[in-house]
Amino acid sequence: MAIGSGLGAQIGLAAESSYGTFVAPTRFIEFTKESLQLKKTTATSSGIAAGRLMALGSRRVVTQTESGGSIEMEVTNRGMGPLLQALMGTTVTPVQQGATTAYLQTHTLADTAGKSLSIQKGVPLTTGSVTDKTFLGCKVVGAEFSCGNGEMLTSSWEFDAKTVDEAQALAAASYTAMSPFHFGQMAVKTGAYGAETALDGVRKMSLKFERPQATDRFYAGQAGLKKEPITNNWVQVTGSLEMDYVATTVDDLHTSDGSTSLVWEFVGPVIASTYFETIRFKVPVIKIDDAPPVIDGPEVIRPTFGFTGLLDLTNPIAIEYISADSTL
Repeated sequence: MAIGSGLGAQIGLAAESSYGTFVAPTRFIEFTKESLQLKKTTATSSGIAAGRLMALGSRRVVTQTESGGSIEMEVTNRGMGPLLQALMGTTVTPVQQGATTAYLQTHTLADTAGKSLSIQKGVPLTTGSVTDKTFLGCKVVGAEFSCGNGEMLTSSWEFDAKTVDEAQALAAASYTAMSPFHFGQMAVKTGAYGAETALDGVRKMSLKFERPQATDRFYAGQAGLKKEPITNNWVQVTGSLEMDYVATTVDDLHTSDGSTSLVWEFVGPVIASTYFETIRFKVPVIKIDDAPPVIDGPEVIRPTFGFTGLLDLTNPIAIEYISADSTL
């Protein structure tokens, strides 16, 4: 029996071969919070009958169902591949580095058509029995990464899903040994693409990906279920840099509206040879939107610069992930 509280909960996931078709979990993630839930649209008959003062319970129907929500978690050195692939859209096969146990995943920005997940959530009753809620056709519609002084690298994932299946057998959770990336491993670099240098004074950074999709594709003949969402607007990549005012590098970019390449990376312990646990976010073009430094008293000047990522026709936006995972 599991612990009859959130301590007994589990989340497992797997990439689907077709939208909304269940695939048993192949990865179990360590999460801190989630809000995945069923959403239903109902209609109740409003027909008038003599003497009847309320609508009939038998006349309420469920016209369509969907689901969605979020998962919050630390970004770890193992097991992130399926989520990164669902976010970025490129089909990725880990590439072995030399003859070592280190494998590189390069997730570049692409359309997410055909990239969906089955996510199985185990919710404990107070008795210790764990109930199954399996979310099918989970599409990542947004993700945000954040790390500040003294913190872990954390992430929040937003999902739109087709439906919930509560009839699947709950998979037995198993966890690969893993550890989170953290502020002590963090570097932020700017400059010309491929020649970025470390930016001094950074205290906190966040990076957000938004993947707008038509999530309302409910058609006749689909039993009240939606068809796979389709990308229907520009991808948005935004973020912020909180830093001490040690140099004018970023401030000057705000003034001139100049461009710079941005690399945000976390490099952990060695896996083998010269290959280290790594997650690296690469945005070849960013523009600083706000806000220039202001003096708000005697404390150290500490501006927060908001920025927007834009398209570079030569170099792609990418997330590089080096781990011991030989498969996603």
